[in-house]
Amino acid sequence: MNFAITHKGNWAGSNTSVSYNDSTNCSSIYLHGHQIATVDHNLKAVKLSSCGYTTVTTKSRLNAILDEVKYGCRVFQKNFDWFVSYRDETASFWDGMILIDADSLQIA
Repeated sequence: MNFAITHKGNWAGSNTSVSYNDSTNCSSIYLHGHQIATVDHNLKAVKLSSCGYTTVTTKSRLNAILDEVKYGCRVFQKNFDWFVSYRDETASFWDGMILIDADSLQIA
């Protein structure tokens, strides 16, 4: 999955797939057919979504994507709520949040 994201390719394996769109220069990542992330290669930004499935598997895929595109950034759960952290900053997670390529946790 991460190789396909980095190399702007298409990939599918079991319940996860990556689809690269050359015209937008974006990679879309799907879990069980639901789009959980979009990586904008121009802006070096990533849009995240649980698609309403706040599961261990969804969180695992999002964290694997973040390891590739915003190393050190993590999605985690505390008391049933999801959060995103980067360096010493933490914010509430919400579907559709966009993480900007920056040295701090910048969310659009």
